[in-house]
Amino acid sequence: MARAVTQQRKIINTTAAWVIGLLIFFPILWTILTSFKTEATAIADPPVFLAFDWTLENYTAVMERSNYAKFLWNSIIIAGGSTILGIIIAVPAAWSMAFVPSRRTKDILLWMLSTKMLPAVGVLYPIYLICIKLGILDSRVALVIILMLMNLPIIVWMLYTYFKEIPGEILEAARMDGASLKEEILYVLTPMAIPGIASTLLLNFILAWNEAFWTLNLTAANAAPLTAFIASYSSPEGLFFAKLSAASTMAIAPILILGWFSQKQLVSGLTFGAVK
Repeated sequence: MARAVTQQRKIINTTAAWVIGLLIFFPILWTILTSFKTEATAIADPPVFLAFDWTLENYTAVMERSNYAKFLWNSIIIAGGSTILGIIIAVPAAWSMAFVPSRRTKDILLWMLSTKMLPAVGVLYPIYLICIKLGILDSRVALVIILMLMNLPIIVWMLYTYFKEIPGEILEAARMDGASLKEEILYVLTPMAIPGIASTLLLNFILAWNEAFWTLNLTAANAAPLTAFIASYSSPEGLFFAKLSAASTMAIAPILILGWFSQKQLVSGLTFGAVK
């Protein structure tokens, strides 16, 4: 039986959740507020929170200096391409590990996860030389492949966890009805794992979107995404905090919109399912 929760306990839990959520969101809020300040106000001591003269000059300066649309498009292609390619590869891999395991399946999963412990700088030099040899340095193709490979262990692990929750008898029934392996994965397994696949897609899209190490080291001008766009406002002359905050706000805005839209879709889907 479910444990009874008092009204006081609900209030305490709700308040604690809001406080933690606001603490996590505060750096983003501060960045957004700083983007509307002048450079002098941005470095004022003590800091000014709301009582300042709001201005859009930082956004104007950023738009005049940089081709924001190009950086944004590169980020969408790189993050979206690496995520979709990773899902295409990870779904069959996770299916085989979840439903046709071998004696070495757990060892393979642990080995894949252990690759995430390797510092990225440890493989920078060979990957850099490979990109030069193949002529794909400063290209979106190189970043799509590299980010896909870097995030593939996480994608496989997440999908493996979701697939393990699906009863194997359902897939066996599909085989008895004459479904081929391709049909079993596409028309039986994938629809049942849509929530897990969707959450995996969203998480890995954000990871690829925020990736800075590889994008800064393997791009120059052609394939530079929004992480390089933000880094361009850090110069030897110093940090221009207001303009840097404006560039950062423009970079995180698509993710905030995506998160809000995903949350609205999730709530709508749950409501529809409950009504149905």
